[in-house]
Amino acid sequence: MNKRILFILTSHDRKGDAPSGYYLSEVSHPYYILRDAGYQIDFASPKGGKTHVDGLDLSDPDNAAFWNDAALRAQTENTLAPADINADDYAAIYYAGGHATMWDLPHSPALDAIAARIYDNGGVVGAVCHGPAGLLNIRLANGRYLIENKQVAAFTNDEERAVGLYDTVPFLLADALQERGATHLPAANFQAQVVISERLVSGQNPASARGVARAMLSLLR
Repeated sequence: MNKRILFILTSHDRKGDAPSGYYLSEVSHPYYILRDAGYQIDFASPKGGKTHVDGLDLSDPDNAAFWNDAALRAQTENTLAPADINADDYAAIYYAGGHATMWDLPHSPALDAIAARIYDNGGVVGAVCHGPAGLLNIRLANGRYLIENKQVAAFTNDEERAVGLYDTVPFLLADALQERGATHLPAANFQAQVVISERLVSGQNPASARGVARAMLSLLR
């Protein structure tokens, strides 16, 4: 059985005028769950190479362990580019969040093709918080959007208001998902929410990241 999972991190480094990048706990929390289950994790981004971090809370034990691991840091700072990736090598693909994803993940046809291939091969697609921005333009072999007629969780419009970025993001993720034919299922602000719809697993916010990883494992097994 294929035991590799591809983590997608944003290449972008801003949210409006403020620094941003991938949200650390949305990488570290799933990483340790999936690694400890025996999966090899590879890191990729739309541009490949260096990525940037947001949510650098080192009071979180998983964040601290990840951030202080020189080998892991090196992987996130030297990510694979889409051209380096053979989708057939992976059992699953996972899109980490961070506001920066909104500016680049919807605009990577090469990553879309990789995710579509993994799903069409019977694999699992996961995403959390703003990571579902990467799902918007994935078309499967049947020509339909991956998220069409599926239920999804993602960062909500109310959460964007609560963090003061409602007018900063280039679009509202929950609305865009619904425009693609998905049904967005919100929970209360900043509460964990994980939705499984066929082989698509999505989570609403950082509190959902571990749950997304566990749900992905349940499907992979």
